[in-house]
Amino acid sequence: MSHKAETVSTVGTNELAIKVIYDNNPYIQELGTAWGLSTLIVGTEKNILFDTGGDDSLLLSNMKKLAVEPDSIDAVVLSHIHGDHTGGLNTILEIKPQITVYLPESFPKKMKENIQKFGTNVEVKQPIKICENVYSTGQLGKWIKEQSLIIRTKAGLIVIIGCAHPGIVKIVAAAKDLMKDNVLLVMGGFHLEWATKAKIEKTISAFKQLGVQYVAPCHCTGEKARSLFEKQFGKNYINIGAGKTITMAD
Repeated sequence: MSHKAETVSTVGTNELAIKVIYDNNPYIQELGTAWGLSTLIVGTEKNILFDTGGDDSLLLSNMKKLAVEPDSIDAVVLSHIHGDHTGGLNTILEIKPQITVYLPESFPKKMKENIQKFGTNVEVKQPIKICENVYSTGQLGKWIKEQSLIIRTKAGLIVIIGCAHPGIVKIVAAAKDLMKDNVLLVMGGFHLEWATKAKIEKTISAFKQLGVQYVAPCHCTGEKARSLFEKQFGKNYINIGAGKTITMAD
C-alpha cells in the first residue's frame, strides 16, 4: 500500500517522518478509526511511539496496514493516563519486552508496576532528553498531568501533543521557552472539541503570536476548531487522521 505523505518544507532533514497510527479522524480509507491517538516518529535516534491509542487490536491492525513492525519501536512515550492514549500499551509490551516507557511521574503505582513486569519505566516530572534532538516537556498541568514531545529540527521545533489537558497554548509556550527556539509545527490533540468559537479564535491568535508556522490538529480538537485553524493557516494547515504521514524535506 502506498500513500503520498505531506511534506513540511525547510526542515533540515529528509529522514524524519511522523505517522499517525491511530486517531478518531479518518485519513486513509483502509484504516480503522476510534477515539484516541497514537503517533510513530521515525528518523530520529530512536523510533518512538507517542501514545498507544485506545484499543490494542485496532492499533495492531493499523500498524499492519501501514507496514509498521511493532518490534521496530525503540521507546514508548505516554502523554497522560487516559485509556484512549494508553489502551494499546500492554500489547506493545508483550511484543517487545524490555522496551523503555516514558510516562508522567503522576501515573498510578499499579500501572507503573505492570509496565515494569515487561519493560523499563522512566518517570518524567521535569523536562528530559529522550534521545538526540527529542525531548519531553516534562509533566504539565494541575488536574490531569500531561507531557508532550518536542523534536528539534534545523527549521524549528515540532511539538506533538496527546490531548492538551494543561492547555494547548501553555504547552506550546512551555516548549518554546524550554528549547529557546521557533516553533515549526504543532500537531496532535488540541482539546478544543467543546470550545466556543471565541476561545478557538483566541487560541489561533496566541499561536500566531508564538510564531507557530504549521498546524496539524486531530483527535480532541474538534471539527469546528480544525476548520477555523485551516481558514487562518491556509497552506500551512495540514489535514491529518489515521494513516497520515508528515515527512520533512530540506
